[in-house]
Amino acid sequence: MGHSPSISFAKFTAPKTGNVIVLAADGGTISERGQAVDPAGVLKKAFGIAEFTGKAASTVEVLAPQDTGFDRLVAIGAGSPDKLDEQLWLRLGGVAYPLASSAPTGTVILDLPDDEIASEMAATFALGMALRAYSFDKYKTKKGKEDDKGASAKAKKDARIVIQCADPAAAKKEFAAREAALEGANLARELVNEPANMLGPLEFADRARELEKLGVEVEILAEKDMKKLGMGALLGVAQGSPRGARLVVMQWKGGKAKKKPVAFIGKGVTFDTGGNSMKPVAGMEDMKGDMGGAAAVTGLMHTLAKRKAKVNAVGIIGLVENSVDGASQRPGDIVTSMSGQTIEVINTDAEGRLVLCDALWYCNDRFKPKFMIDLATLTGAVIVALGQNHAGLFSNDDELAERLAAAGSATGEKLWRLPLGEEYDKLLDSKNADMKNVGGRQAGAITAAQFLQRFVKDAAWAHLDIAGTAMGSPATDTNKSWGSGFGVRLLDRLVSDHYEG
Repeated sequence: MGHSPSISFAKFTAPKTGNVIVLAADGGTISERGQAVDPAGVLKKAFGIAEFTGKAASTVEVLAPQDTGFDRLVAIGAGSPDKLDEQLWLRLGGVAYPLASSAPTGTVILDLPDDEIASEMAATFALGMALRAYSFDKYKTKKGKEDDKGASAKAKKDARIVIQCADPAAAKKEFAAREAALEGANLARELVNEPANMLGPLEFADRARELEKLGVEVEILAEKDMKKLGMGALLGVAQGSPRGARLVVMQWKGGKAKKKPVAFIGKGVTFDTGGNSMKPVAGMEDMKGDMGGAAAVTGLMHTLAKRKAKVNAVGIIGLVENSVDGASQRPGDIVTSMSGQTIEVINTDAEGRLVLCDALWYCNDRFKPKFMIDLATLTGAVIVALGQNHAGLFSNDDELAERLAAAGSATGEKLWRLPLGEEYDKLLDSKNADMKNVGGRQAGAITAAQFLQRFVKDAAWAHLDIAGTAMGSPATDTNKSWGSGFGVRLLDRLVSDHYEG
């Protein structure tokens, strides 16, 4: 699952070699320990030349500074102390990683003038470094040639990074608690980055089965099983592909035996041509990532099991390939969902909701969970509405929506709530069936959510449209991967804050 850097914690000692990083507060002030590694004052001189003021995430570096044995001496701006929240510490770690790891050893002196940094924030800083370290290069035959999208230093994958802080033992313990989320996010990134010829529905199901090693119960339903259950909507999407379809049910039973589970459902279209309503050629290669929701659910189940979360959780992913073939469904076809409701397929490229509607109904019918949250790279409309920095949030439950939004703010996987309402729902009415699978050009992300709501009955439910955030989202200080792993840390935080014990 990508690269995991060697990060350790230690007490403050004078480093002798490698890259050394110090933090600078507003005004370009550094701590006494930071000043001690710069006896000649070359870093302070560089501040003046570069007009460095300690602005958050800004950097100044000096190569081979005199009177030291260092390869680099680097200052990273921490900004104003009253704005140093969890998100900024995560970001600073991401900024620090390539600068620390471009030599065989890197040392980060993690303190600020008159400010002892809490072990939780030291661990968050380390998590930012580890998230930044991920890269997808398994198919490159010549390693190490890729650039780091503007980073001033190339990372060495065997570099050893030491974070010096006030309480290294506590920071190590805090970081260990975050490593499960790191692994889950990297698993989701890996799945999204895989090319579709290497990861179809069957291969994805096999990857999910590997969670059994962590104690997750994994059940895989084949086409014949889904046909018996009446999942005509999901199977209709898959009928044009020779690669089959699978519904994977993952259960982590870490809570009390009779306690209702929390449930997560993911769209897993391993490649989406659009079917007979075919997509344009430009950018179609990106549709290998149309299973970002299923990847996030799989990564989340890994995380919950790895950290032995005290919760009962269900993860369900519907895995199909939407292909063009003589057997593919046509615009105008009518399918019957597991719920018994009929759907007129106006647009075969609105296929994710057809997969999810059967998965949602199955989940609610079998498990009767405390809530259901689905994740899907569902609509281009949500990107038009929100860009690529927020995922769309829709919900029939205000408390669940508020908790999700708060978890998003804390982790940096941000959500923005959009409306639901009867006036939008009416746009899905069909003359020929119980509903259409699209509601027209206007409010496309909303009508997609309204479609899903028809399959959740009275269950507490939220829908996350992650089309703009799960793949191809803008590079950040903690993610340079095309697949972002969006949703894993967000949902893990939601569970840990509200639903364990």
